[in-house]
Amino acid sequence: MSCNSQKKTASDDLTIDYQIQSSYILFPVEEKAPEIKIKVCTSETNDRPIYDVHLALNHIDYWVPLDVKKWRGQKLALSFQGMHESSLGINEIKQTNRFDFNYNETYRPQFHFSPEHGWMNDPNGMVYLDGEYHLFYQYNPYGSMWGNMHWGHAVSTDMVSWTYLPIAIAPDSLGTIFSGSAVVDVNNTAGFGKNAMIAIYTSNGKTQQQSISYSTDKGRTFVKYAHNPVLRNPGIADFRDPKVSWNEASRQWVMALATKQTITFYGSPDMKAWTKLSEFGEGIGSHTGVWECPDLFPLNFKGKTKWILLVSSGGVPNGGTATQYFIGTFDGTRFTADPLPYPLWVDYGRDNYAGVTWGNLPSKDGRRIFLGWMSNWDYANQSPTQNFRSAMTVPRELTLMNNGKHLILANYPTIEVNTLRGSGKTFPNQQIEKEVTIPELLKVNGGTYEIEMSIKPDKTSIFGFGLTNTKGEYLNFTFDLTSNQFRIDRHKSGKVDFNDKFKAGMSAPLVKRNTYTIRLLIDKASAEIFINKGELAMTTLFFPCEIMNKMTFFSPEGKWNAENITIYNIK
Repeated sequence: MSCNSQKKTASDDLTIDYQIQSSYILFPVEEKAPEIKIKVCTSETNDRPIYDVHLALNHIDYWVPLDVKKWRGQKLALSFQGMHESSLGINEIKQTNRFDFNYNETYRPQFHFSPEHGWMNDPNGMVYLDGEYHLFYQYNPYGSMWGNMHWGHAVSTDMVSWTYLPIAIAPDSLGTIFSGSAVVDVNNTAGFGKNAMIAIYTSNGKTQQQSISYSTDKGRTFVKYAHNPVLRNPGIADFRDPKVSWNEASRQWVMALATKQTITFYGSPDMKAWTKLSEFGEGIGSHTGVWECPDLFPLNFKGKTKWILLVSSGGVPNGGTATQYFIGTFDGTRFTADPLPYPLWVDYGRDNYAGVTWGNLPSKDGRRIFLGWMSNWDYANQSPTQNFRSAMTVPRELTLMNNGKHLILANYPTIEVNTLRGSGKTFPNQQIEKEVTIPELLKVNGGTYEIEMSIKPDKTSIFGFGLTNTKGEYLNFTFDLTSNQFRIDRHKSGKVDFNDKFKAGMSAPLVKRNTYTIRLLIDKASAEIFINKGELAMTTLFFPCEIMNKMTFFSPEGKWNAENITIYNIK
């Protein structure tokens, strides 16, 4: 695209000069309009990033801002590919000192992280430093659909209350900024300074290559390494999502990198020069979809160290995308999986993907804490929100446990999530035969609450409970001990027609128990259920047209018991 063209025909680029007098230029967006490329041109250079925006043609759905504060008082040229000067999208562009939007729209979560505005997907660069948990994430600031990948940034002292920070890393001549990780270079191995925060990520241009940027002010600003990329593409299409950590056994940085349908491990003394160590994945696990977003880390089980490899992929049991895991050993060079019934999944719901863990947690903490993207590529771009799309799961502590058959990776909300609880309301124990209803969960229900209870199958093998509202919408959770399955049904949970694949149900393998403990977190449009302290976890989105404030217990035949039922307000 040229910034010198002054042509005004619909088939050519249109360049318009703006005298910058305000903080933002607002672009009107129509999501069903085709993407057009907008190039920002200044007197300093024509090599500015090009952004893809669904610029309005027929009507305006919402607005997105281009921050132009640094050009205030100057002339700025914008080049629009294939737009005519008379089009709606061009004529409605405006300057403003404020960017206002409806933050509290209907399905905005209250205790899950979501982007301030725009699109978000994979969590990136999760690292702890000096009392702050850093969360970077795949971010499109120019629309609520995927594109224009930047690293967004937020920090927290407790992983449940977050502060938005400015964009951390923006696209450059090597491409957009895809997923990756961040480390704290305690020993200054890279030469950027002791305790420098170093981000390593995929530069997605003509090919996918790995680059680094560094920060010496606790992640507030990043400087791109002058000699990027540090790991060039060997000639394959999928070569991305580096997760880096220090390996004490081999005294080097180890990178787990997604390479088509395997994970390739690389080693480096300084994060600038990388050597291939080994490759894992052929003939094991699910291979229906491309492998993405790996994470490698140790966990203790009964005094022994086991290594966990997370891999996000398609080919999942319930359709779309999810995160599988492997348990095994890592000798500093090679990962070897234990003989288990793979594929095994971190979360059997349809809405937990690309999850990775925080690095650099203090040794006295001792936990491995996971966060996932709460959506599914089957319908992520069509979910019925507007000014933002997507949220993250609650933070979860990962542990190893034996389910009576083999070792599994359990995940359960961190203790910090408990601080969100407000007042609790208890209900009498229920003996269920056919159907029992609690007509009102909370006197005042804003759509965010938590349910805890214990379930005893007693003399029935198919039973469950559901949330419902006065419109007859419901979200059902069913235990089926005849097939050893746990199922979630959301096909009548509210808005379900935005994508044909959203209505599909989901199921997970269920181990027979005399008692099941339930913890269910509800936040406007999401449900995260944890059974037996995270032995089974499932995450699902749902979009009710009215808050679900009733609970129904059901069984086709036989009796069962629900005990210790407590509903918590979420503060």
